[in-house]
Amino acid sequence: MIVKPRIRGFVCITAHPVGCTAKVQREIEVAKAARQSGGPKKVLVIGASTGYGLSSRIAAAFGSDAATLGVFYERPSLKGKPASAGWYNSAAFESAAHTSGLYAKSINGDAFSTEVKEQTIDMIKADLGQVDLVIYSLASPRRTDPASGETYRSCLKPIGGTYTNRTLDTDKAQVSDITIDAATKQEAEDTVKVMGGEDWELWMQALAQAGVVAQGAKTVAYSYIGPEITWPVYTNGTIGAAKKDVERAAAAITAQYDCDAYVSVNKAVVTQASSAIPVVPLYISILFKIMKSKGTHEDCIEQTVRLFNQRLYGGDLQLDESGRIRIDDWEMEPEIQAAVQEIWPEISSETLIELSDFTGYQKNFLNLFGFAIEGVDYDVEVEVDVPVPSIS
Repeated sequence: MIVKPRIRGFVCITAHPVGCTAKVQREIEVAKAARQSGGPKKVLVIGASTGYGLSSRIAAAFGSDAATLGVFYERPSLKGKPASAGWYNSAAFESAAHTSGLYAKSINGDAFSTEVKEQTIDMIKADLGQVDLVIYSLASPRRTDPASGETYRSCLKPIGGTYTNRTLDTDKAQVSDITIDAATKQEAEDTVKVMGGEDWELWMQALAQAGVVAQGAKTVAYSYIGPEITWPVYTNGTIGAAKKDVERAAAAITAQYDCDAYVSVNKAVVTQASSAIPVVPLYISILFKIMKSKGTHEDCIEQTVRLFNQRLYGGDLQLDESGRIRIDDWEMEPEIQAAVQEIWPEISSETLIELSDFTGYQKNFLNLFGFAIEGVDYDVEVEVDVPVPSIS
């Protein structure tokens, strides 16, 4: 069938298999170009199909020849309809890894569940013995607690009061003001249950108790801080509270298990998760224009390669005062943030194209789903029923 993008709000409900493959291949080439010795060799990526999780899997496999096991929850093609982008990404990655002689298997299921944890442990025992790096990169709107069976839902709200600022309707390319009501105490607590560090701890506990974590292993969870203009809805809001709990979990994991747990604070990029956060897409559009002009712009794969090569396995973690790895250092340079602050009051629907890189934002958004990729003919029919080799 011929597949075209169908966008609803901040989600594209279609994905292009050939485009996703081309995007994965581009990331593979970036990782290959930065190859170096001393990286991880047996890697578990929880949340491995999109964004930083996918880039972590690619960087490990094609940057240091690592065997990788990926866990994700994606939709295969059903009744002739396209699969999700994450499914196509994973199919492309596995095929490329196998062609290069690399171990790569995947598990498709609810990573919050006890069953998927047990399935993962069984596969590590059978195929890898132990892992030396665990990447935790889950982003989900809901989580069912495996112990209680209760389902929690996250929200994107400020804490302590309403918040008003400029935001961007990416469908209509319109800048307007948005007011977001404060979260209730229950909403904030539920968001921590979904997006906080509890499930990361449960994963590391299960892996350690099963004896599948190598001595001296590392584990990393991803986070974001961003500029003050986004703090009320992010860093000081419900998601920020969850991210603080991830930092708590990192300390607990390091203290209890034979591994070093880190929180990596990453740069703002276009992901399915960031697209949903009010104010953030407008900030990203401005940021991209500034960082591209300075030659310091990075997407997920460039960030991840720098994290692996220079920080995790480069001997220079550069931890901040809270013990976090700050790979967002280029974004947060005072010169960059001052330029954002100068543009922010001037941005409007009329000046959006001139003062920001909204065109680049739109392209990156479409790229997430395999669209707007150079060299792909979107008027040609494609096979949408594409298997993930280790699953299908």
